Amino acid sequence: MAPDLNPTLGESTSTSEEATLHAPAALERHVWLRPFLRWEVALALIAVVVVVFGEASSTSFLTKGNLFYLCLSIGEVALMTLPMTLIVLTGEIDLSVASTMGMSSAIVGYLWMHGWSMPLAIVVALLAGAGGGLFNGLLVTRLGLPSLAVTIGTLELYRGVAVILLGPNTVSNFPASYTNIGIDPVPHTGFLSYSILIFLVFAIVFGVVMHATPFGRTLYAMGLNKEAALYAGIRVKRTKTLLFVLSGLISAMAGVLLTFRLATSVQDNGLGQELNVVAIVLLGGISIFGGKGTIAGVLLAVFVFAGFQNALLLTNFDQRGLGVVTGSLLVISVLVPNAGRFAARIRELSRRRRRLRALAEQG
Repeated sequence: MAPDLNPTLGESTSTSEEATLHAPAALERHVWLRPFLRWEVALALIAVVVVVFGEASSTSFLTKGNLFYLCLSIGEVALMTLPMTLIVLTGEIDLSVASTMGMSSAIVGYLWMHGWSMPLAIVVALLAGAGGGLFNGLLVTRLGLPSLAVTIGTLELYRGVAVILLGPNTVSNFPASYTNIGIDPVPHTGFLSYSILIFLVFAIVFGVVMHATPFGRTLYAMGLNKEAALYAGIRVKRTKTLLFVLSGLISAMAGVLLTFRLATSVQDNGLGQELNVVAIVLLGGISIFGGKGTIAGVLLAVFVFAGFQNALLLTNFDQRGLGVVTGSLLVISVLVPNAGRFAARIRELSRRRRRLRALAEQG
């Protein structure tokens, strides 16, 4: 549930309160059912189904070895879902995240190949990611361009930078002290990867910011009604620009982690992962229209997405078909949480059509 919004924004203080005001008396008698109708509850049930399906597919599904592989396979994508959550919450989108990740990986490989120290190469890669996010943010907020179009363009631009830097070259002679971070579990866990550990720490921070701070309430307000947020004194342009910078920075961090996990830097690292990021965020209940969703939903969606794909692979499912799975989840995650909105839109169009028909008959 979104945090309470500033009443001056002209919006309801919460989705559940709005439902309470307008719900029929029959529903009021069953108010205790509402917590069980939340999207996060449905995701939790789906997560249980995924576990049952995975265990039925292979007895190795819940072993430490497979769980560690599952964490490795989703770690970088999970990390990029966090800033994407905030951006979609405000009614925007960033499709350049995977290309920023690939550009960061290419920068690390290029600088290491030319004799730079690894810490300095990592810093430059992170700064480049933040700079790419700043470029996206300025185009969206200062020039008023749609974020979808802007980030499709920079998706190709940042991938092109990676191609220019590395070309057909492969860099793979990274120090073992760094690559071990990508392939060794966190001590005393046996299954937790470092990328997932970083994701969980960041998720706690993002959750607190979203649900327990004034800044989080401004994000929901911008997604619900941008104009009202402006009249309420919220710095919409500055806030959105900062979110794009954050997205670029964390995507670059994901690129560094991916480089260490693969122990390789090539021009196409992370290719196509932006759709996985968007699919997880929307599956987590973050509304594509903005202003609705929780970090808990995104956490559950990460597990559902990764667990389902992992279970399919354990059944020898053709990896080329995973794109169908991702696309299906993307469509479902847009349609189901917004079914009420779409139904209301259809009813409104139907009423307008009847009015026009009635006017035509009278004329």
